[in-house]
Amino acid sequence: MTSEIQYQALFLGAGPQMQCGVGQFTRLLYETIEKLAPGSCTTLTLTRSEGSVADIRGAIESARSVVCNFPIVAWKRVIFRPLLALAIARLRRRRVVLIQHEWASLHWLRRMTYLPALLLADTIVMFSPLVRRELAEDRMIGWTAKKCVLAPLPPNIAAPAGIADSKLRQRIATARRDGRLVIGHFGSIYPGKQPNALLDICAILKQRGLNPLTVYIGSFIRGVDKVEEEFYAHVRELDLVDNVVVSGYVATNHEVFGLFGEIGAFCYPLEEGLTARRSSVLTCVQSGRPVIVTGPAEADEFDHHPRFRELIDRGAIVLVERGSGDDAYADRIVSALKSSPVQQPFDFDGWWLDVAQAIRQQL
Repeated sequence: MTSEIQYQALFLGAGPQMQCGVGQFTRLLYETIEKLAPGSCTTLTLTRSEGSVADIRGAIESARSVVCNFPIVAWKRVIFRPLLALAIARLRRRRVVLIQHEWASLHWLRRMTYLPALLLADTIVMFSPLVRRELAEDRMIGWTAKKCVLAPLPPNIAAPAGIADSKLRQRIATARRDGRLVIGHFGSIYPGKQPNALLDICAILKQRGLNPLTVYIGSFIRGVDKVEEEFYAHVRELDLVDNVVVSGYVATNHEVFGLFGEIGAFCYPLEEGLTARRSSVLTCVQSGRPVIVTGPAEADEFDHHPRFRELIDRGAIVLVERGSGDDAYADRIVSALKSSPVQQPFDFDGWWLDVAQAIRQQL
């Protein structure tokens, strides 16, 4: 006997474990869609100990669609259960909506774990035309790009009303009082963000006598890459031990924005260029500090995302032409710090309503 369908959408998540960006996105998306249509959604927690086959089947029977922001938590911990849920959803003729943030920038082993989800999805939601093209060019799975739709990505973190102090914030504040140039980099540290490229720019600023302090607000992603080891080896190679700080995990938004308040400018030298999926860049914009980023690879990158385009047009995000050398980034950082951009209110809820409405159309 089939249970009565009660919900428009079932969101797969990992409960309290959802501390990563993917988990935060899932939670905020669910909450925003619930505001638009109260009682239309429900959630299912899948961890290594929660989410039996019976639990999965019962939850899927209650909803018309299943939404999965894969991986729902750190990719090596919980892979099988969400894939099982998607397979059951297809067997029960429920609509499967997969949210896919990256492709070519993922390690190939990680991409292999995504393949079943791409195959099982009815719709693949992406946030960047560049990432959609990367998927389309994949020889093995490129045909699934036909299932892709674009949605405007919002930032995961909203600027809180107040800030929290910390020892690191005090250290950065002291550096600024001493006349040091403080550069920020926010978010998880992994190869796709080219963290070592910013070290090269820091070295140039040091050679110019500006005594920079580059602050990485975030932690290294654990994976098969030796990102952390290679990072610190490059720090030593460039003689930047006294010029680089890595915060590690920062527990609260109040602490994050407390650190942001002491940053002079943020910088992201990205090999792929700025894309509309860079939520960390949008979080930095809320600080009112200039964000210097490599220009996009394609002119249409923000055609689906007018709010992102507006930030670029008014100078909150400062683009550096692709192919520019490290000196160009150093020049842009120095010039950005001399200007005083007008800070405008950031409509955090409006950004989330945009993406919720776009994804709700796929349910």
